[in-house]
Amino acid sequence: MDTNDPFATNYPAPTATRPLLGLTVLVVEDSRYACEAMRLLCLRSGARIRRADCIRSARRHLQVYRPSVVVVDMGLPDGNGADLITELAQVDNEPSVVLATSGDDMLEAEALAAGAQGFLSKPITSLAIFQQLILSNLPADRRPPGLRTVVDEQVSPDEIAYHDDINYAADLLEGAPNDQVLDYIAQFLEGVARSVDDTHMENAARALAGRRAAGLTAASETAQIAGLIQERLATKMAI
Repeated sequence: MDTNDPFATNYPAPTATRPLLGLTVLVVEDSRYACEAMRLLCLRSGARIRRADCIRSARRHLQVYRPSVVVVDMGLPDGNGADLITELAQVDNEPSVVLATSGDDMLEAEALAAGAQGFLSKPITSLAIFQQLILSNLPADRRPPGLRTVVDEQVSPDEIAYHDDINYAADLLEGAPNDQVLDYIAQFLEGVARSVDDTHMENAARALAGRRAAGLTAASETAQIAGLIQERLATKMAI
C-alpha cells in the first residue's frame, strides 16, 4: 500500500505485538462462550470484533460494512454456515478473509469446499494459531513488517459465558421443540460442552444426536439434557 496516496485506505499499521491492528473481525457464532474466546483473541491481537449470532444477522452486518476477516461457525440456528461462506467467497469487491470454525473437525472439508480459506477447530484458545491463520491469508501490505516473536498464549473465557449458552439451550427446550430444533440443540450443546470439558453434557448431547440420526424417538435423551441444564442453571456452573 502506498502511504503517500491521499486516496488510499488509512489503516493503522500492524505491529509485532499487535499484528492484527487495523482489522475488523466479524464473528458469526451462536455460542457466547466461543465468542468470548474470539473476543479475547482479537483483543490480544489488536483487531476490532463484531458479532452476529446467525446468518440473517451476519447478512445485515455485511450490508453496512465489509470486515477484514469473517469467522463463520458451521452450525448456526438458521442454517448451515457453509452457505454463508459460499456467498462470501463469491464477493469480488474487497473480499474478506473467510475462515470456518466448528467443534466437529469432520466439517473442515465441507468448509474449504464452500470457499473458506482456513479452518479453526474448537475450542479456539491458541493466540498463535489464530494470528497465523489470519496473517497467512492477508495481503502483504496488511501484515506487520519484519520478524516477530510468536507467543503461544492460551485464552480462557469466563465460564459465565457458558452459563449464558446453557440458558439459551433451556429457552430452546421450552414447550415442545420440533425435530429441527432438537437437532440444533444436540449439535450446539455438544460443541460448547466440549469447549469447557463438561463431559456429562457432551455425552448427553451426542446421545441425543445419535438417536435423532438413527430416526429413533429421543424422549429419554431429551429429558436427560433438560435435567443437566437445570442442574447447571441451579448451581451456576457446577461442572
